[in-house]
Amino acid sequence: MTDTHDALWFDPSLCLIGGKWVAAKGGETLPLVNPSDGGALAVIARGQQPDIDAAVAAAHVARAGDWGRMTALERGRVLTRIGTAVLERIGQLATLEALDVGKPLSQARADVIALARYMEFYGGAADKLHGQTIPYLDGYTVYTLREPHGVTGHIVPWNYPMQIIGRSVGAALAMGNACVLKPAEEACLTALAFAHICTDAGLPPGALNVVPGLGAEAGAALSEHSGVHHISFTGSVRTGALIQQAAGRNVVPVTLELGGKSPQLVFEDADIDAALPYLVNAGIQNAGQTCSASSRILVQRPIYEKIRGRMAEAYSALTVGPALDDQQVGPLISQRQKDIVNGFIAKGQDLKLVAQGQFVGATDTGAYVLPTLFADVPPDHVLARDEIFGPVQVIIPFDTEEEAIRIANSTDYGLVASIWTQNGARQMRLAKALQAGQIFINNYGAGGGVELPFGGVGKSGHGREKGFEALYGFSQLKTVAAYHG
Repeated sequence: MTDTHDALWFDPSLCLIGGKWVAAKGGETLPLVNPSDGGALAVIARGQQPDIDAAVAAAHVARAGDWGRMTALERGRVLTRIGTAVLERIGQLATLEALDVGKPLSQARADVIALARYMEFYGGAADKLHGQTIPYLDGYTVYTLREPHGVTGHIVPWNYPMQIIGRSVGAALAMGNACVLKPAEEACLTALAFAHICTDAGLPPGALNVVPGLGAEAGAALSEHSGVHHISFTGSVRTGALIQQAAGRNVVPVTLELGGKSPQLVFEDADIDAALPYLVNAGIQNAGQTCSASSRILVQRPIYEKIRGRMAEAYSALTVGPALDDQQVGPLISQRQKDIVNGFIAKGQDLKLVAQGQFVGATDTGAYVLPTLFADVPPDHVLARDEIFGPVQVIIPFDTEEEAIRIANSTDYGLVASIWTQNGARQMRLAKALQAGQIFINNYGAGGGVELPFGGVGKSGHGREKGFEALYGFSQLKTVAAYHG
């Protein structure tokens, strides 16, 4: 197996069910492959229906027991301890994430910090989500309560395991739900590591259960389980639709964060020096394997040639290599994803390819794709409309504000958009006109923003994660109307 640099301090071939680490009931395992060199990394449990059944049952026991009886203040303290413990293992967790996902070590380290921050945020928020009193008829006192759904299912993708666990599981636990987590079969080492940290920090048995496995087996079993009261999923549109259909048969609410084709709109009065790092980095971070990646750069014609030249220069300097070498771009998650992205690049043979990055220490067996920049791209071209999920960006020219809005809104997605202009009135007009769940003005991403509600419109999904909005999503509202005369 690939050297894990002593980061793997636990047995990754087990599931966490009811506070105990156990083998999958079928006794089967799945291999994890290091995307940096194609070598064997570890084996994980191949959980299936019986394992999901046991995990859901354990979550119900936790809700009826110590976890369900715990006060919001006590829940918050547990989450805060977990956040502290995460930071204490920052080196090990960052190494595991880099090896498992392929992202550069510094980016993996930032994800560990984000996971800890989610635990801190939701630990502090646990006892601060209040109901309200409602003025009503004479003789009545009416108030509302926020209560947990009960048992929540969390299906987490391979691109940002720690961050997405933090924003979904963290919020669900803060509300008092008991969780069943199905991490992606391609990358779940930090999900298992996080579960160990949670149990060591005093999270009661069954409050968090982790069952690795294939999406078509463990994921499907969790989505359609009648004992699950809410599903959170981040991933592809196709899989999200299947999960929503499965959950719908049990009339279970679903939070979906799906794909994106997020634009940055750069107007002629933009601060180009300030914008340039965001224009490039928002497209190549995690090798472009980010739902909110900025894959479309829309530029007003008076500065189009300048932006194209500056971005080409930046792209040519990008370095691509193994995750632990901490180059700017690491490998994709798998050879399969590499083939998909290369297929998209091949579809751009009729376009102007203006720049690519350069390999540094990459191996032939790794899942590497050079960051690739296309210019003069028609808005209706497949590279300008479809989600690529790789380090590929397109530059599209526009003339007027109205044209920019039309192009930006012309895809099926609506996750993130960014506006670069010094014109305050234009900032406000576009913030309202752009169809996306998050709008950034003269920045992109706002540094991650644990506190900022996140989610999309259209085929980017529905529901919101992060911030207090996530707590609303992981709770249900009860209205109490007391007549006292």
